[in-house]
Amino acid sequence: MSKALALTTLPTGSMDTYISAAFQLPMLSADEEHNLAVRLRDHKDLDAAQKLITSHIRFVVRIARNYSGYGLALPDLVQEGTVGLMKAVKRFDPDMGVRLVSFAVHWIKAEIHEYILKNWRIVKVATTKAQRKLFFNLRSSKKRLGWFSQQEVEDVAQDLGVKPETVLEMESRLSGQDIAFDGPAHDDEEKVVATPAGYLSDMRMEPAALLEASDSELQMKRRLTHALQDLDPRSREILEARWLGESKSTLHELADRYQVSAERIRQIEKSAMNKLKAQLSS
Repeated sequence: MSKALALTTLPTGSMDTYISAAFQLPMLSADEEHNLAVRLRDHKDLDAAQKLITSHIRFVVRIARNYSGYGLALPDLVQEGTVGLMKAVKRFDPDMGVRLVSFAVHWIKAEIHEYILKNWRIVKVATTKAQRKLFFNLRSSKKRLGWFSQQEVEDVAQDLGVKPETVLEMESRLSGQDIAFDGPAHDDEEKVVATPAGYLSDMRMEPAALLEASDSELQMKRRLTHALQDLDPRSREILEARWLGESKSTLHELADRYQVSAERIRQIEKSAMNKLKAQLSS
């Protein structure tokens, strides 16, 4: 049995040790890989799945290193790529006629891409399919530093199959930086940095907004009162005891009071809540 088949776990703790151990594992032959995949598919053999995963960690590391320019930690990228590898192993069909590494590349990159999009900036820079495509291709499409010329914008848009406006918008997003809302405090007035807290209006104490919130709360209380009055006395008392009193009663306490089961109290409560929701939403 090869060393790859004998070793089923990799050391944890140090990323350097983990990567070194991963690259020491010899690659599986086509026959070994096929046999392990058949065991996993036909017999749900988890040991075979683990061996398929550990023997391909080296490819995850290689792919993750290609994304080191996004400022995210390599261990995190490797971890996300490994999740993609696991998904690929689960879906791999040994009768497809392709090696696992070729099949898994898509899944590995997909998980790394998703992680980068969620963590590259505080505000997500790519939400649509076109923006996601641009995010990972725009930098490689740049032929010089600085902003694109109009011709370069049109060329990139044509190459990637998106609108020129989408290219300009993504270039603007990539060129920006996260800014703290309050910013650092400086004693020297000349070093004060303009931050959103300095020029954005605080609308929370605006009279119109306060009046609107107060009026909305008053109207909701009135509607709730009227909706409660439309309930039968027992349902109303159960709701008030369960939700509106200072000390909330339990189902068993109410069951003892009304001489019914706790399940019956729960049913009455649920029915009353549904009636309230229907009246408040109408």
